[in-house]
Amino acid sequence: MTRVLFVCTGNVHRSVLAERLLAARLPSGSAVRPESAGTEARPGPGMERSTRAVLEKLGGDGSGFFARRLTASLVAGAGLVLGLTREHREAAVRLAPSAMRRCFTLKEFVRLTAGGVDGVRGWTGAGGVTPPAERRFVDRRVPGGAPDRYGPAGVHGAAPCAAAPDTVDSGAPFREAPAPVLGFDAVVAAAAARRGSTAAVPAAEDDVQDPWAQPYDVLYECAREIDRAASRLALLLGGGSARV
Repeated sequence: MTRVLFVCTGNVHRSVLAERLLAARLPSGSAVRPESAGTEARPGPGMERSTRAVLEKLGGDGSGFFARRLTASLVAGAGLVLGLTREHREAAVRLAPSAMRRCFTLKEFVRLTAGGVDGVRGWTGAGGVTPPAERRFVDRRVPGGAPDRYGPAGVHGAAPCAAAPDTVDSGAPFREAPAPVLGFDAVVAAAAARRGSTAAVPAAEDDVQDPWAQPYDVLYECAREIDRAASRLALLLGGGSARV
């Protein structure tokens, strides 16, 4: 079981919606376990009424929820920590500095992995579901046809090759083969590496604004924004269904 921990302030709206909407978008039997916590949460059972209403309107399950405060052990035990704002991401890192490379905001992680991780899209999700693999070239000169060149350099550190050559220097032909399959940890590590090499974006692009004490329509639009990100995350982590 791989835990994905969502973090907001009160564990009342945003992280709750992210937890339960990701759970709704993942395929049955997925080994990904969505969870949530709040930096200032008041522990207790039950979901806030308006949160449950918008969650269920979007197809999520509001039963059995228990609010809890973010702790170092929760951060350290998660395979991926996703704050709803940069403030929440940073709070998680302060509690467990060793988890820094596994801590992102939700929208940041989706942005960094959009279109694949460093050019490699095919990997086995935690639930065992493999999205369609991108085609790559394999050097037939390698004994057994083992992958030697994957096209654009990615998490495997492979050297780039030409776009689509018929032959290599020696005249040996290339053949096409599926992309290498990645695991959960490799995808998270690759996203962390990409974060260090991409241009910074304004905070508004990576944050989900707090709908606390706002009208229902504001909360509902917040939930839709989270659902779009969560459904894309489900596709990456386990072959779930996307919403637009």
